[in-house]
Amino acid sequence: MKLSSITKYDLDYIRERVNFYNRLQKKFELPQELNCLKKFKVKNYHRTYFFDTYKYSRYYNKTLKLNMLFGDITHVPDLPSIVKSRPIDNNNDNSILMKLNKVRHFTYTNDKNKFDNKIDKLIGRSAISKKHKKRIDFFKMYFNHDLCDLGAINKDTPYPKWLKNKISIEDHLKYKFIMCVEGVDVATNLKWVMSSNSIAVMPKPKIESWFMESKLIPNKHFIEIKEDYSDLENKIEFYISKPEKCKEIIKNANQYISQFKNKNREDLISLLVLEKYFHFTNQKEKTSDLDY
Repeated sequence: MKLSSITKYDLDYIRERVNFYNRLQKKFELPQELNCLKKFKVKNYHRTYFFDTYKYSRYYNKTLKLNMLFGDITHVPDLPSIVKSRPIDNNNDNSILMKLNKVRHFTYTNDKNKFDNKIDKLIGRSAISKKHKKRIDFFKMYFNHDLCDLGAINKDTPYPKWLKNKISIEDHLKYKFIMCVEGVDVATNLKWVMSSNSIAVMPKPKIESWFMESKLIPNKHFIEIKEDYSDLENKIEFYISKPEKCKEIIKNANQYISQFKNKNREDLISLLVLEKYFHFTNQKEKTSDLDY
């Protein structure tokens, strides 16, 4: 893909996406000792993160420097860095989002189940370990609740009483409501849930990724519950009684998902995020027609 293909798309939309992921606004000099792209080797990084970044970095000069932090990143780095996730914060400019580990995080579904025929409960299957405090708190409150079907899926969980077998996405979709509580960073299942005819139930996100979680509108794209989960029962009972409101949320969620399905446009945005990085780290002049 060439950056000149930008003329095929809505420039305002492209600009908004690029500037969301890459919020650098002033020039910054990277340290001299930082490795350049030609030293970017798969053995030094998480394999999926490496290939998801290399897909776009390979189009740029191998002498350019790129700081990369792979894994579940929940802090803002001191240097402008490529990350999968960042805190939803006004001071996160150094966290440059790319679509990383997408084989796990960007999964969609073709849900053929009608909402009206689904079970009036919230389903939740999650890894539960000591690092998943938010999920632990949720399970402590609702594991035995009549409106919930919850289970831990990792056999090494410190809470074996919560252990249940894994179930398929198709089995999740038999339920009207699906738990999307954040793990270490984002809720991995949120994308496929929002592509379905079920509804994501969660507090307002604290971490964002390429999915732009901070742009999700509570009770428009998902059912929002309080940070302490205390209103879950009331929210589920309310939406069970309001199927038309539920179907409107599902429609809005499906529409939100659709913007990520244009592969060529997604590739172009990724290339432009990197170009802006190299531009604002004083490594190259921009060649696209996009005004940052």
